[in-house]
Amino acid sequence: MIKVAITGVAGRMGGRILSLLREEDGIKIVGATEKEGHLSIGKDIGNLAGGVEIGVHVSDKIEVSASDADAIIDFTTPAVTLTNALYASKKGRAMVVGTTGFLEEERKRFEKLAKGFACVISPNMSIGVNVMFEVSKMIAKYLGTEFDVEIIEAHHKHKADSPSGTALRLGEEIAETLGRDFKKVARFERHGKIGERGKEEIGIQAIRGGDIIGEHTVIFCGTGERIEFTHRALSRDNFAMGAIRALRWVVGKPPGIYTMKDVLGI
Repeated sequence: MIKVAITGVAGRMGGRILSLLREEDGIKIVGATEKEGHLSIGKDIGNLAGGVEIGVHVSDKIEVSASDADAIIDFTTPAVTLTNALYASKKGRAMVVGTTGFLEEERKRFEKLAKGFACVISPNMSIGVNVMFEVSKMIAKYLGTEFDVEIIEAHHKHKADSPSGTALRLGEEIAETLGRDFKKVARFERHGKIGERGKEEIGIQAIRGGDIIGEHTVIFCGTGERIEFTHRALSRDNFAMGAIRALRWVVGKPPGIYTMKDVLGI
């Protein structure tokens, strides 16, 4: 039996993970957190999921919610994730992290902490998107340097970070395949008289609006032809199911950072 604590349990992703985990055999939810002052604090998570009470109440302290857990599922914010990672490193709790928007310094701190626990971290837990990462690399390899690369991502109006972690990962994977330094060739904005497109540029543009769950398109533009490769998330359940798959995989693994490639055997 895997015992798990869910952080950000009243959020969009936390709520879906909670609902789906309740139907999973071999997994028991033993704790849940939300930010200090949130209306869900003290409530039974069974009520949050629209069901009967199960005797697990929402806390604002990871030390309380994860005290009896084998693992922590975290789809929150970089600051909260770092706090949870510090706890996980002290107690040896495994983590599944879908948080995005880390600054470079925050990512380095997380990587240092993860030496003390097993963690699957990915900007996108969707099975389809992780296949998209690999296929995009394959296309880039065969097309080579004569095709221009553009990435377009779209998300709901409440998303705090831009561009999405998934779009950044796509850019990084393609840049590595083409032998480019992503930090030098990434182009996040075009406005005004900017001149001709740089040959090695990888453009990443973001759209925000309405309730778009998540869409990512990679465009390889050649002379007289182009390839467009799109993934559309129609439900947050695909992210949640990927996280649950990662949870089952990571518990019992040696300390260190893993990705969905490890989980999927890619």
